[in-house]
Amino acid sequence: QVQLVESGGGLVQAGGSLRLSCAASGSDFRFAAVGWHRQAPGKERELVARITSRGSANYADSVKGRFTISRDNAKNTVYLQMNSLKAEDTAMYYCNLRVFLADYWGQGTQVTVSS
Repeated sequence: QVQLVESGGGLVQAGGSLRLSCAASGSDFRFAAVGWHRQAPGKERELVARITSRGSANYADSVKGRFTISRDNAKNTVYLQMNSLKAEDTAMYYCNLRVFLADYWGQGTQVTVSS
């Protein structure tokens, strides 16, 4: 069983930055693909960014050029650096880990961007 703990959310002004962290338990982290998803009130959950076990990353069009996903396998942690934040980035952000056909979710961290 893998446990995920997100951190780094908070309140920031538009144009500001935040860095989210997703720390995972277990020994299989280096084989996992990890994604950040977000869900705003009244909206469906959407994929923001994902990084494969080999370090390849992809992003939603809405965050390209502003967000960067990275991983540190030695720390079992994935990061999401969010720059030039906009009010529409306000949402609960969730970490998702997929490894060996299993799917795990964290509890989420709230990001609020004031305009």
